[in-house]
Amino acid sequence: MTAGHPTHSTDLTGRTAVVTGGAGPLGRVLCDALATAGARVVVVDLDASACAAAADGLAGADHVPLAANLLDPEGLSAVVDAVTGLGACDVLVNNAAFTGTSGVPGYAVPFEEQTDDAFTMALALNLTAPFSLTRRLAPLLRAGGHGSVVNVSSIYGLVGPNMGLYAGTRMGNPAAYAASKGGLAQLTRYLSTVLAPDVRVNAFAPGGIARGQDDAFVERYEALTPLARMGTEDDFRGVVTWLASDASAYVTGQVVAVDGGWTAW
Repeated sequence: MTAGHPTHSTDLTGRTAVVTGGAGPLGRVLCDALATAGARVVVVDLDASACAAAADGLAGADHVPLAANLLDPEGLSAVVDAVTGLGACDVLVNNAAFTGTSGVPGYAVPFEEQTDDAFTMALALNLTAPFSLTRRLAPLLRAGGHGSVVNVSSIYGLVGPNMGLYAGTRMGNPAAYAASKGGLAQLTRYLSTVLAPDVRVNAFAPGGIARGQDDAFVERYEALTPLARMGTEDDFRGVVTWLASDASAYVTGQVVAVDGGWTAW
């Protein structure tokens, strides 16, 4: 290769990746994908035992479980302090979020019943925490020479909800989820220019992930998806590894929809 140009490899050996929400269903798979590519993974989540179990299950060694409440300023500081103590942060995956099914009062309920408090709480976790962590870990991301931030947005950060999907089900679509995930897509574009050229910032936007939703919802969702199925957590291994690694060395400021074609129609 020409001197000074990356090898465009997906190998993450020797790099440290921080994954928030790393003990959740998607987070565990993202952690596993990065560990399989060779990274040391810092698994950040709310519950200490879940973090430990997630870290212990990863390929390789030296993974770090880190329990922290990202809704708490002290929790955010604890993550920054712990990662700074490790002396490296090459990849930051901002995955922690209240999803459309989180059991927050006044959140995933009919629009008229959604509350200001739930909206504020969701913005704090889904949008403010990624901003704060990226800002405070930027010096470490720069220092390693391969800094990559990967934000987890959503198709509902790109398009409005089709409420017909939810008719007759127990499911909802919170305004705060859409606003925060859309905000995260724009924050991705903002950060990609502010942190350039030293740090790349991208996002991927998952489509619906199959997790035992009502049959009526699944049937409707699949009918509106060109690939005719809902996603699985494993569908996101490739995109997180690609965006985290030098394989995407000339990619920044992008939001990659990984949705089976949902947003193509």
